[in-house]
Amino acid sequence: MKKGLNPILDENTEVLILGSFPGEKSLQKRQYYADPNNDFWKLIGNVTGKNFEKMNYDTRVEKLKENGIGLWDVYESVERRGSSDSEIKTGKVNDFSVLENCPNLNLICFNGKKATSKYEREDFQFELETKTLLSSSGANRKHGEERREQWESALSKHIN
Repeated sequence: MKKGLNPILDENTEVLILGSFPGEKSLQKRQYYADPNNDFWKLIGNVTGKNFEKMNYDTRVEKLKENGIGLWDVYESVERRGSSDSEIKTGKVNDFSVLENCPNLNLICFNGKKATSKYEREDFQFELETKTLLSSSGANRKHGEERREQWESALSKHIN
């Protein structure tokens, strides 16, 4: 079983972005969205007006928190070869009761349909607004402008 990353959350988190499970590069570096082929940091930069791509990881995390953005995944651990969600054989879902410590949380965004479908198959529901965003995966660049606009529309009214 591969173990995921700890959540990036605090009492000021207003928006939580949930992926399905970190890719291999992220697991190796113990950093969310560590694969340079993933456009997550570019998309967040478009929303916040900050150049996240030029920041080191600790600064990225600090700036996310300053903007009320949290990160986590649907799965805590999985059995999977490689990085592809389609290779997930079994998995343990994260304990989302920790979200009770985020009193300002008002939106959960799923980073792609795969994260949403994994959430929908599990036996839990959020008592918050949820949205599915086009995946930040580099393989999804064909929807670049639509994806950028969707992320900005969903997140801009919620960030600090």
